[in-house]
Amino acid sequence: MDSHATPTDPERLARSLSVHGQQRRAPTRRLRDFLTRVEDGDLDTYGRGGAVARLEERVAGLLGKEAAVFMPTGAMASQVALRLHADARTCRTIGFHPRAHIEVHEHKGYEIVHGLHGRLLGEHDRLVTVQDLEAVREPLAAVLLELPQRDLGGRLPSWEELTAQTSWLRTRGIAAHLDGARLWEAQPYYGRPHAEIAALFDTVYVSLYKGLEGLAGAVLAGRSDLVDQARQWRARLGGQLHHAWPLAVSAEIGLDTLVPRMPAFWQRAQELAAALRGLPGVEIVPDPPQTPLFHVIVPVPPDVLAAAHQRFVERQGLELFLYPRPTTSPRCSRFEVTVGENAMALDPQGVRQSLLEVIQDAAD
Repeated sequence: MDSHATPTDPERLARSLSVHGQQRRAPTRRLRDFLTRVEDGDLDTYGRGGAVARLEERVAGLLGKEAAVFMPTGAMASQVALRLHADARTCRTIGFHPRAHIEVHEHKGYEIVHGLHGRLLGEHDRLVTVQDLEAVREPLAAVLLELPQRDLGGRLPSWEELTAQTSWLRTRGIAAHLDGARLWEAQPYYGRPHAEIAALFDTVYVSLYKGLEGLAGAVLAGRSDLVDQARQWRARLGGQLHHAWPLAVSAEIGLDTLVPRMPAFWQRAQELAAALRGLPGVEIVPDPPQTPLFHVIVPVPPDVLAAAHQRFVERQGLELFLYPRPTTSPRCSRFEVTVGENAMALDPQGVRQSLLEVIQDAAD
């Protein structure tokens, strides 16, 4: 989530390193893109027909699933999927990493809205392992795995570890749900088709607005009967929009133009990490990046870094990150680098010099 970001004056901001920078998301640019794509036949009614149905069919095909349903948010998609798995197994306990999005950013919606009990798996600062699953001594309805683990810097388990975990779940009748908000970004690391990755899971959620740069929304894919039930829950939770075609069309643009670019974005992330590596007190997590997303730890407190970065933006018109986050040390902070077309327009050595300037300003 980027809810803590401080808005930047558009008149001062000329460039951004972030995939969420304003340059590619401005309304005028979006409208120009729409004019080349939209047709009257794209109109849907309450999520039925038009571009929404076309998008659902396309994503289901990409993920190798029987069916898919558009959801207005990823939070709704994952919570509904986990509820359905719990209902089917008459078990209310679900497992996930302590830093999973569903735990950190969704205000206990799985518990308050759906009556589910969360079981944290493993430790905060590492990925879930098979041993963490084996340590659970209570029945589980489902386990959510997040690929990549955003709050750990976009880390991914090896293919062997991932298949071992999902096989362990399957043999015990525990559902595997994929928080694949950034599955598009994770796929190049595995070098396997999206459908082969998704085949390890009973249900898969993908985001339409992060790496795809869509307006908003998500898609949940799985068996046809589960998807039909998910449509009912979408209506019950107030997520059945009268017209969702603009969200679907913007996602289709991302599928066409940005998914094929993910390997290049990953390569640029590695180039940026290499350029930043070696700056005094700076650490790259993970190093090297496993996706077009990684974290940078700097020896500056978050409030001091935010102020120095804002001054830099006002001087140079370049946004290096959206907002700094705390670390376990009060003397350090971290920020996220998310590589898309915005970052492709920036020279890695120039980014290095810019970050050095911010850090030196913060130290004065």
